[in-house]
Amino acid sequence: MVEPYGVRLARVVAERGPLCVGIDPHPGVLRAWGLDANVAGLEACARGMVEALGAEVAVFKPQSACYEAFGSAGVAVLERVLADIAAAGALSLLDVKRGDIGSTMDAYAAAYLTDGSPLAADAVTLSPYLGFGSLDGAIARAGESGRGVYVLALTSNPEGPSVQHARTADGRLLGQLVVDEAAARNAGHGPGHVGVVVGATIGQTGVDFSQLNGSILAPGIGAQGGTAADLQAVFGSALGLVLPTTSREVMGAGPGPDALRAAARRSVAAMRHVAAVG
Repeated sequence: MVEPYGVRLARVVAERGPLCVGIDPHPGVLRAWGLDANVAGLEACARGMVEALGAEVAVFKPQSACYEAFGSAGVAVLERVLADIAAAGALSLLDVKRGDIGSTMDAYAAAYLTDGSPLAADAVTLSPYLGFGSLDGAIARAGESGRGVYVLALTSNPEGPSVQHARTADGRLLGQLVVDEAAARNAGHGPGHVGVVVGATIGQTGVDFSQLNGSILAPGIGAQGGTAADLQAVFGSALGLVLPTTSREVMGAGPGPDALRAAARRSVAAMRHVAAVG
């Protein structure tokens, strides 16, 4: 029997702490690490992150676009990074934000959520803005293979509220609708494999997470201005569902492995403190 994503996530977070570290080798990061902005620099940075932190961090989140920018050679690096993460005993959350319909969505699911695919990750990010139901094929594929999905709900970018804070016909925020649809897919499964993405910097929105029964990916900690203390204000009683994520806060400490580990440990300690007092 396939072990559900929610169970695997809970176990690795209990062992290593509630933190997801982004692996986003933007050209500026590569320069700061003293690397050239080419495929060799990309690979040294990305795989260096996993080599330094793979035994300590619960979840890594590679940003697919950073690798795709280098064409097929960059995607090959991404494949090796995903293999490194699995070998280190951590979970991979591939940030692809895919969303489409029918056979196209099925093809994305085959690429990212199917055993044997070189780009298969433990979880992926998805966009619901062609209708939440358009994601059901990928959600089903993820469940069958013990993987997870994180659906964009309330993001921290300044353009997000113009769409995500719109009201549905029954008066709900669109972001609340996304949370509710995710909760419906998780009903009867605990913990469920359908998570949502909610920015750590969005403040109080009144969104109800009480029925979600799934993971909440909370980007924005660190360089984007969010702090561990902000999580309590945003998520309240749902704090136990939150998987905080940081990219620049940890990557900016590199390239030295000891400095990377120290940055990650500070972040984990801060998250654990908030969880303890929350």
